Amino acid sequence: MLLLLALGACAAPAPAPAPAAAERPIYVEEGVASWYGASHQGRRTADGERFDMHALTAAHRSLPFSAVIRVTNLDNGRMVKVRVNDRGPYAKGRILDLSAAAAEALGMSRDGIAHVRIEEFASDQPQS
Repeated sequence: MLLLLALGACAAPAPAPAPAAAERPIYVEEGVASWYGASHQGRRTADGERFDMHALTAAHRSLPFSAVIRVTNLDNGRMVKVRVNDRGPYAKGRILDLSAAAAEALGMSRDGIAHVRIEEFASDQPQS
């Protein structure tokens, strides 16, 4: 018994698993985002679905429909994942229009605009 205890004490601990490499985004953009809500509620979006201001969605000029993007408010650090379902924004100098729910999650409802970072990650995309 003592021999087993002595041998066990000499055994090397199992190596810790290597940390997973941080995933890199496949798309990154920074700029000003705005939001839209009640005046568009129920209208058709560019992908054909009805706009729901309570859903976490966004309008972007070129990202594919159904792409899931992470939007970070660079002023307060809050982040939300949204699905692209519309085209826009059409206001000069803006890169993204968010639903009212997404704007609320980012803490930008009151100001109406925020400086944001958009990141698209392969791991966030829906499986086809």
